[in-house]
Amino acid sequence: MLKPRGAICNLDCAYCYVLSKERLYPDSAFRMNDDALENFTRQYIEAQSKISEVTFAWQGGEPTLMGVDFFRRAVEVQKKYARPGMRVSNALQTNATILDDAWGEFFRANDFLLGVSLDGPRELHNAYRVDKGGAPTFDRVMRGVELLKEHQVEFNILTTVHAANANYPLEVYRFLRDQVGARFIQFIPIVERDNMTGFQEGNVVTPRSVTGKQYGDFLVAIFDEWLRRDVGRVFVQMFDVALGVWLGQRASLCIFAETCGDALAMEHNGDLFACDHFVEPRFKLGNLSDIPLIEMVGSPQQRRFGIDKRDTLPRYCRECAVRFICNGGCPKDRLLITPDGEPGLNYLCEGFKAFFKHIDQPMKTMASLIQQQHPPADIMLLLAREQAELERQFARTGRNNPCPCGSGKKFKHCHGMDQSK
Repeated sequence: MLKPRGAICNLDCAYCYVLSKERLYPDSAFRMNDDALENFTRQYIEAQSKISEVTFAWQGGEPTLMGVDFFRRAVEVQKKYARPGMRVSNALQTNATILDDAWGEFFRANDFLLGVSLDGPRELHNAYRVDKGGAPTFDRVMRGVELLKEHQVEFNILTTVHAANANYPLEVYRFLRDQVGARFIQFIPIVERDNMTGFQEGNVVTPRSVTGKQYGDFLVAIFDEWLRRDVGRVFVQMFDVALGVWLGQRASLCIFAETCGDALAMEHNGDLFACDHFVEPRFKLGNLSDIPLIEMVGSPQQRRFGIDKRDTLPRYCRECAVRFICNGGCPKDRLLITPDGEPGLNYLCEGFKAFFKHIDQPMKTMASLIQQQHPPADIMLLLAREQAELERQFARTGRNNPCPCGSGKKFKHCHGMDQSK
């Protein structure tokens, strides 16, 4: 992740862990200069000698505060160092509040993929996503989204799940799907340590944080709706990653990989850190002007950072039925004690466990469809047929007979109650 403006942002989102990192650079102008841009671009492309496609991921703070001319220069430098036949792509995460036609034309012309931060409908988004004056930002974000649509810029939505929106999963999902028109969505849980540094220290979280149970319930509710009507039409990162694992692939999302350390973050001045969630002095690997990029990425310090995720996993997690997909989650969230007294349990464990158990059978069905050369979306037809057959059984079932759904209850106390209303 490249952070050309460092922690600087025009918003003041209450749960943001990045803003406090401004204190790490008290005398900085927080602008990546041309030398750092060119040095990184050259080294980044050279280090991937056996790869035909290279992606630059621009993050913040708010990267668009650099201005569009900076990114024009970035694209020029990429073309300068790209090898013949190499495809260079760019992804940029933004709050979308300051986008204009110049940005839209640039993104479209250079095939940028935009990630837009949007936490749901107006009231839910505005709960925590405010500007420096405390004013709501929903309308400005939506104007930015409309501008991207007008310029036919590809975008996805990043929604954080927190105390204000966690209890409204379907309202959030349907708003993003039906009103925003999002086809690619990420749901990122807010687990915010209660300190002023933004560092991963202390075991207390803020009241803004989602609970494990809330996050699990949130994902389950959306999954059930997605499964019956949106497979192959709306792509939810968590569901896609899970399906890959059920197909026997390595988790494509770092938080669920057995080891980590592949998602490094480079600050505006060339400082490289082990991960964007660990931009802290003890996780600094060096500076690009002093140490070659490939040496820092492959350093013993970084390798140990990645392997520690696996080696510090408590026994409770190692013996868990869903370890194959969870792998203990992100190390930044391992702040609980296991039932047998061992540290290192993920704060979201309850939710992960409930969600992954809930999706097990549907994932097996979709994986089987893919292995048989059928689209996973065929599961919607299978479920519709099952529901139709169940409805036929309901129509033939007496009130005091067992409910056909398999609950073990009498029909009149189960689905028969729905039909009597």
